[in-house]
Amino acid sequence: MKIKRALSMLAVSMLAILVVVPMFAQAPPPALPPGQLDQLVARIALYPDPLLAQILAGATYPDQIPDAAHWADQHHYLTGQALADAIQADQLPWDPSVQALLPFPSVLEMMASDMNWTTNLGNAFLAQQQDVMDAVQRERRHARDFGYLRSNGQIVVGAGPYITIMPFNPAYIVVPYYDPAIVFFAPRPGFVVGGAIRFGFGITIGGFFRPWGWGFNRFDWGAHALFINNARWGRTWVNRGAYVHPYPDVHRFAGGPRPAEAHELHERSEAERSAARQGRRPVEEHRGGGRSDRDHR
Repeated sequence: MKIKRALSMLAVSMLAILVVVPMFAQAPPPALPPGQLDQLVARIALYPDPLLAQILAGATYPDQIPDAAHWADQHHYLTGQALADAIQADQLPWDPSVQALLPFPSVLEMMASDMNWTTNLGNAFLAQQQDVMDAVQRERRHARDFGYLRSNGQIVVGAGPYITIMPFNPAYIVVPYYDPAIVFFAPRPGFVVGGAIRFGFGITIGGFFRPWGWGFNRFDWGAHALFINNARWGRTWVNRGAYVHPYPDVHRFAGGPRPAEAHELHERSEAERSAARQGRRPVEEHRGGGRSDRDHR
């Protein structure tokens, strides 16, 4: 009887351990070699540094991306202060790094439409942050050396040992459109490299989205450090279950019932989505939120 009781207690104890051990105790994913990392970051490597920073941070919360993409799509006609107020008023349960991407519905759509890629990107950044940053630099160097990546009226490309891409106007963030199968390889004879990257679509950020880190996010490429909201991003594979990045002006709401929706919900039309995907300014079809054509140029 004593043996049976001991075995029973042991079984209960083991079950309890299995219950309380969180999913975050999983082993890290296999390390990706440089070639695979290059392919992983290719579609975002030429994004301006502030936007790239927010994407890498937000991708470490992949489970929150689909809902955020849906919210951004339904509220896409809001802009500036109206959008910032709506984000706060709706008591959204997602991490501020994910909320920071809400002004960019096309970016969230891209991430949500390929969750395998988004999850792999986030996991790689958690487990191999230095290697991911190195991969971005390799891809940028290819695009620059082959003549595709140049400063223009929308971006300023740094010429130092590390290639930075900064918005020409800090308050206006462009979302470049390019084909990774073209811009990271030597151009074929007669190909005009000047039109390979399109900068026709962007979002006015201004000071409205300061609480989510916009205007205060950057890379220290030499130190392999990412700064979001003026604080070094320290979320890793090991601490991802407990890490809380400082956003003093963003209230963090737990999941559960939210206030009644105070805004009309208008999903983007296919024409609006297609324009943004192709780096063109969409024609706004839903008014009422204060958006002007200049907000999505």
